[in-house]
Amino acid sequence: MLYIFSGLPGVGKSHLAKFLAERISATYIRIDTIEQSLKNAGLTAVGPIGYLVAYDLAADNLRLGKNVVADSVNPISKTRNAWEEVATTSSADFINIQIICSNESEHRTRVETRISEIRGHVQPTWNEVLDKKREYESWSGNIITIDTAGPEREQSENALVAALEKFR
Repeated sequence: MLYIFSGLPGVGKSHLAKFLAERISATYIRIDTIEQSLKNAGLTAVGPIGYLVAYDLAADNLRLGKNVVADSVNPISKTRNAWEEVATTSSADFINIQIICSNESEHRTRVETRISEIRGHVQPTWNEVLDKKREYESWSGNIITIDTAGPEREQSENALVAALEKFR
């Protein structure tokens, strides 16, 4: 199974993706880690390379029979379709999971106060997140949406587990 996480920076996407990966012992693939590794290796213009590397890593693991959790902004239909194609061509099922934070003030605070756990990675500013929001296309089709607005991470974790149980 390929669990495709999508959402703007700072909504809690990586926390929930890691939570799920740990819970089901899945391979965890994070675009930010791949892109920063490429930058650390000297590439200045990463473009779509991070996603292309992630697609191949996911396909390799799916073909080995492993569950994969993919963590990326995944803002447009082109990337969303590509993730789904990775699953399909690897003979795996997939679930699209969109993470949102409906409380804009809380979202902004998260963006402005978080610290990167990836060496060398510079977190986007609030203005950069707003720019990404403008290019973030609406979803169509079957998708799980989890709203992380609220003080307790455990609530979002429980909502994800419940939604996945209903989805099956």
